[in-house]
Amino acid sequence: MSGLLIRPRIRPRVAVVLVYTAAMCMNGLDSTIVNPALYTIAGDFGRPLSAANTVETAFLVALAVGLPVAGWLGDRFGTKRVFLGALTAFTIASAVCGLAPDLNTLVAARAVQGLAGGLLTPVGMTLLFRAFPPHERMKLAKVLIVPTALMPALGPPLGGLLTEHLSWHWLFFVNVPIGTAAVLLGVFGLREHVEGPEGKFDTVGFWLATPALGLLTYALGFGPSQGWTRPAVAVSAAMGSVLLVAAVLHQVRAKTPLLKLKLLADRVYGSASALAGVTAAGLMGVLFVFPLLYQASLGASALDAGLSVFPEAVGLMLASQVVDRLLPKLGPRLLTVPALLVAAAVFATLAIPGVAENAWSVRGLMFLIGLVLGTAVLTVQISGFESIGPADMGQAMGLFQIVRTLGGALGIAACAAVIGGGHVTEAAADPGPYRTAVWVTAALVAAGALIALRLPREAPQPPPFDDEDAPPPGEDLAADEAPAVKG
Repeated sequence: MSGLLIRPRIRPRVAVVLVYTAAMCMNGLDSTIVNPALYTIAGDFGRPLSAANTVETAFLVALAVGLPVAGWLGDRFGTKRVFLGALTAFTIASAVCGLAPDLNTLVAARAVQGLAGGLLTPVGMTLLFRAFPPHERMKLAKVLIVPTALMPALGPPLGGLLTEHLSWHWLFFVNVPIGTAAVLLGVFGLREHVEGPEGKFDTVGFWLATPALGLLTYALGFGPSQGWTRPAVAVSAAMGSVLLVAAVLHQVRAKTPLLKLKLLADRVYGSASALAGVTAAGLMGVLFVFPLLYQASLGASALDAGLSVFPEAVGLMLASQVVDRLLPKLGPRLLTVPALLVAAAVFATLAIPGVAENAWSVRGLMFLIGLVLGTAVLTVQISGFESIGPADMGQAMGLFQIVRTLGGALGIAACAAVIGGGHVTEAAADPGPYRTAVWVTAALVAAGALIALRLPREAPQPPPFDDEDAPPPGEDLAADEAPAVKG
């Protein structure tokens, strides 16, 4: 009967790369593309800007809520099934956003987008890393950098362009054909992997970790703009912190935890996760505070300030072209430590009086940040999972994304605290506090160099008899229909 069916023959690893890239580009764009359109959305629905801001609030909080359960869902129901289910939900929610007749519908659909996006990233990277053994992951630098660097950087200008020349509805409609094509490709090209988690679902861990991340994301994301003493922010920060401590205590004691925190005890993976948090804090912090310094020093417009950091994405793209060549020769430690030290020096240069006043100096330094820090970040992301086996890959990816997400939010919050008062919607006349905040980001990146000393010296090596076309562990290329079930 199966011989009567006509199915396209797609190499599984090619399908993984294409589907992952398409899905992550959608997710990366949607994290920033709506920002320029919030004023227009508020006006169209006859609502104040504060109400329209809930469009972004819903997305960010829901994204954080999806992260803790992503690894368990992928292991329990299969990475292909969960990834394509999340991608389908993301695509349908995008269409609903574009067709939304009122703000409440738009906010609800954005929450679904965020929840699906929280599943897409860790489960998608699990698919990718299971398809490529450690010694081949250096080739993935060009794949990983597009959604993580280029798409978020393109979001604001693309959002402004679509809003001005078409309408804000097209910010969401653009996802529909891309998402549909990616789902269809994934149905025929991806292979299933069901790890089969041991024991029952960690219900207690779920009800502790999920609201903890959601509340902390809300507080860290909106404390800088709304004020840390605002009741909603203060209560969210306090409750989120208490729940997070309780979640950690529960996870280390539970027999079958929702999040395997014991993975952090692994020297390489634990160091890579800590580095992901520290570098995300430094990068997100400087990208948050430097446009404000730029406006304070030059009196530049918000658009000019936003464009001033765009060369950082160009530097990241170039870094993706060289990491796969340098990593096998230098190894993770020798490549990462100097890159972080140079990045810290570049960060510090941005804080020197007179530098921010020169537009071309700013562009050059931002390019260098993308190049050197991007080299370090990609090296850590590729080599940090060398010691993680297929059975733990889903859990490791989920935990890694949680640490990186919270690190970025903490970096922004730290810079906002240094600036003072939390209200940073308008640039102050005195650029001093902004320069101090940039120094803080430089210190964070420099601290990462100490952590990077724990990375291995040598890059992952291929096995003695390597066949590039051989299937990854747990998969059989001859079995098109049969999922790999373990546990």
